[in-house]
Amino acid sequence: MSAIAGILSFGDNHGAIEDNDNIMLDLQRYRADYTDTWQNGPIFLGCLAQWVTPESLNERLPYYDAENKLAITADAIIDNREELFSQLQIEYTRRSMITDSELILLAYRKWGKETPGYLIGDFTFLIWDEREKMLFGARDLFGNRTLYYHQNASRVAFCTTINPLFALSGMRKELHELWLAEFLTIPVMLESSDTSSTVYKDIRQIPPAHTITVKADGGISLSQYSALVSDDKLELKSEGEYDEAFREVFDQAIKSSIRSYKPVGATLSGGLDSGAVVGFAAKHLRQQNKTMHTYSYIPSDDFEDWTGNGRIADERPFIQATVDYTGNITDNYLDFANQSPLSEVNDWLELLEMPYKFFENSFWIKGIFEKAEQQGIGVLLTGARGNHTISWGPAVHYYALLLRKLKWVQLYREVHMYSRRKGIRRAHLLPIIGKQALPFMAQTSLLNSDSDVPRLIHPEFARKTDVFARLQEKDSGLSGFLRRDATEARSNHLNNMAIANLRGTKGTKLSLKYSIWERDPTCDPRVVNFCLSVPFERYVGHGYDRALIRRATAGYLPDKVRLNQRIRGIQGADWVHRMIPVWPSFMEELRNLCKDAMASEYLDVAYIKSAMSKVGRSPQPQDAFDPEIRFLMRSVIVFRFIKNIHTQPY
Repeated sequence: MSAIAGILSFGDNHGAIEDNDNIMLDLQRYRADYTDTWQNGPIFLGCLAQWVTPESLNERLPYYDAENKLAITADAIIDNREELFSQLQIEYTRRSMITDSELILLAYRKWGKETPGYLIGDFTFLIWDEREKMLFGARDLFGNRTLYYHQNASRVAFCTTINPLFALSGMRKELHELWLAEFLTIPVMLESSDTSSTVYKDIRQIPPAHTITVKADGGISLSQYSALVSDDKLELKSEGEYDEAFREVFDQAIKSSIRSYKPVGATLSGGLDSGAVVGFAAKHLRQQNKTMHTYSYIPSDDFEDWTGNGRIADERPFIQATVDYTGNITDNYLDFANQSPLSEVNDWLELLEMPYKFFENSFWIKGIFEKAEQQGIGVLLTGARGNHTISWGPAVHYYALLLRKLKWVQLYREVHMYSRRKGIRRAHLLPIIGKQALPFMAQTSLLNSDSDVPRLIHPEFARKTDVFARLQEKDSGLSGFLRRDATEARSNHLNNMAIANLRGTKGTKLSLKYSIWERDPTCDPRVVNFCLSVPFERYVGHGYDRALIRRATAGYLPDKVRLNQRIRGIQGADWVHRMIPVWPSFMEELRNLCKDAMASEYLDVAYIKSAMSKVGRSPQPQDAFDPEIRFLMRSVIVFRFIKNIHTQPY
């Protein structure tokens, strides 16, 4: 886990020493186990390292291979080490001492620019090829690590985070208005359809699953090296064989993810995804004489659960069932009293270096990292993308498919069992299935449909940037959220680089601040490709949705969690409850926003005033998913970010 930097100067300009010093000086905001730089002629490389894996204790970056005239700096954990050792024919006696950055360099010597396609893990890296006079870099398939860059006529500069690039001579912060327009227009969590742009006009980023090549004469090119497009279907003889095959590949991903010389932790809810991660990981840690540390968010004591109808805000009964059944766990239940999404906005803006939309859970995500840091955790496991991989299996969509194929007997049997397990009357289910099965229904557009949160953008700013037309051209990337075909929607989600950007930004910057590497085995490429290859009918059956994970975790999770289809945990249900004590100051900030000339240029102030009037002075906890309140909270986050740009030193 590292923050890396690099500067390649063009022509006779070998760069200013103060630029090299300044970029590394700014990185000192993060704690480091080791820091070093390397420079040779036009190229400068730097690394601020936070050691996580056993091999990283021996790692010294940047590293220069004098024999092959190659230099590397890297922010990487490589998971398929054994596979690479075999492909590269590395002697057994050397393998345990080879660091991940050395492995990348050895792979580059064999495969050159094709190297990233052979790597599995979380990584960004920069390689200076002295013989080719070329700087080559890459970002992992799911964008779990970030790498930003700035280019002008005299240089190109790279860094894991954005702010150090503003320490370079001649740099100044300027909003990228097209990026901001898309951020304000897209109603879902996505930031922008342009995965190489950022909120700053002069800063770009390498998109997930992309390489970058910079020639010494200034030529720059980006290239996508891989995508998760899996049309091949796995054909096994029985459910048991699919379950065993899943356990094998998931177990492999878990073992890769817990590779740390420090204690290992995991976020744990009452559901299947995080439960499966913890269940598998705790058994492996027991073999290493390590204890799994789990971190679970719970509502504050004074919160009255309003959710009802098969939902629950406090998941402790299910979390505790997993902890007791799995064993080898030290569990932590955290309520973060007196904290709210509003209290954490400034910290998140500083951390992310950009505005954000996921405020409902922001205070406890940050709080869990703070608690884990106090306990010396090196790796924090999560099951964040499990809904589209290991626990996928939308029953209603499958039943609609049976209906379209006129498989009446199977449909009747499945719906009968499903209605009993879910506690839902068949008379309620059948119209939903029938509607889903209707052919030729028009595809919903994310841009033209009603959204959960009103658009933040000022109408005049939208016209000025022509943002709707720009997004309409790229709607294929956005409409994946609304695809009627469940299989297509899932594939679009997993291949969506804008989603990967969002997750990678949060994960990278949390890791650097707290020296904890967040890892998600449910999004390991080996797991993802396996899950995409499993036929739909193996994900739904015997009245169960998400059937594969329910079957495969027998012996890993208690039946109370594994077979639960009636109660669903709702995280973030108490965020408005937490805001009530600070509501007067929140409304005052909104009134100041409406008076601010700069904010009024970008944000829809007329709608903000209308929403303030609708919400009133005393919201209720059950308004947590009210679109007007969520709109107001997002508006304040953007307002603070815009104001901060003009008060920061760069």
